[in-house]
Amino acid sequence: MSDATDAQNPNQAVNEAEVSEQPVESQERKENETPEEHKRRIRSFVLRTGRMTAGQQRGMDEFWPKWGLTLEQGEIEPQQVFGREAPLVIEIGFGMGHSLFEQANTMRDHDFIGIEVHTPGVGKLLAEAGDAGLTNLRAYEDDAVEVLNQCIPDGSVDLLQLFFPDPWHKKRHHKRRIVQPEFVQLLRKKLKVGGRFHMATDWENYAEHMVEVMQVAEGYENTASDGDYVPRPDSRPVTKFEKRGERLGHGVWDIIYRRIS
Repeated sequence: MSDATDAQNPNQAVNEAEVSEQPVESQERKENETPEEHKRRIRSFVLRTGRMTAGQQRGMDEFWPKWGLTLEQGEIEPQQVFGREAPLVIEIGFGMGHSLFEQANTMRDHDFIGIEVHTPGVGKLLAEAGDAGLTNLRAYEDDAVEVLNQCIPDGSVDLLQLFFPDPWHKKRHHKRRIVQPEFVQLLRKKLKVGGRFHMATDWENYAEHMVEVMQVAEGYENTASDGDYVPRPDSRPVTKFEKRGERLGHGVWDIIYRRIS
């Protein structure tokens, strides 16, 4: 999710106990015991450990030096990074990179930057992009909030994507959801006027939460012509988890807001 990741998608039935080295409740108790000035920002993701496959490791070894971006590089100039001027798309939390690779492969007149905290997903995406000879794709392996704050110029992004972020479905964990008022204002700064913020989720409660946040967010307007949601645009590939969910009768909600000021 990423923050927004296929790997974090609840359709994979990954529970919090499996993905965290300690339960969320323990993490929260530890935060509450920490002096106020030392508290860390609430994260919308949980770092997971796991082995890299040979292909994922090859992606990091062979293609990360060419197409990996880091916080240490500071603010980038997209035209210099890609060697051209083209519409810029940033995906937050691309998981294993299935849909982001498909987009970059079919929309070669656009430039793409993916942000993901889980190394296996970064390695897999880079291996596939490298094998396909893509030159319009770059990746960060880091926290999206830090990348946006430190590396992405204001007013430079045409489209920001957040597909199937972790819903943190338990009410006491809703504060961990990435779509919050402060976050959407950070995104607004990075979008061009007229640029779009595209969210998708298969949790209806999270879709309602997204709409609630966006309805009162300064400087945005909903692009839906009827109601709060839009049909899935052709530009968003259907993931295998979404296909499985459709077979099980699960809904998917797409929400697109445009920066107007």
